[in-house]
Amino acid sequence: MLNKVLFLCTGNYYRSRFAEELFNHIAKLEGLEWHAFSRGVTDNGSSDNIGPMSRFARAGLHARGIVPQGAARDPQPCSLSDFDASRLVIALKEAEHRPLIERRFPEAADRVSYWHVDDIDCAEPSVALAIIDEHVRELVSRIRSLV
Repeated sequence: MLNKVLFLCTGNYYRSRFAEELFNHIAKLEGLEWHAFSRGVTDNGSSDNIGPMSRFARAGLHARGIVPQGAARDPQPCSLSDFDASRLVIALKEAEHRPLIERRFPEAADRVSYWHVDDIDCAEPSVALAIIDEHVRELVSRIRSLV
């Protein structure tokens, strides 16, 4: 059975997309029966987002030798069914995402774990993506130890 992890950020454009693609790449290399997908916790994303995926996320993946499988997919908002389909749910910034999740999905809010990765307005992509990379590798390591 394939286990799923859901990565959440505000608009499903930058941080969650990078985490999704990196996780799937590493999980496949490790032979884990896990798959990540990502969503945005807002209904409508951001008008600042140009194209389906942030150029910073694409560049960070490229620098790691990863071809993003979902690069052409437009950002998608989260629904309650996304929580139901996931074994793990991780939001990328607690201070930013907890209030949104508690307001939109109170019935699922207690299932969310939080990382502390700032968005582009507060952290350079090189810093934020390195933090996500570290968290994703730690997550894969934890999952591997359970198998």
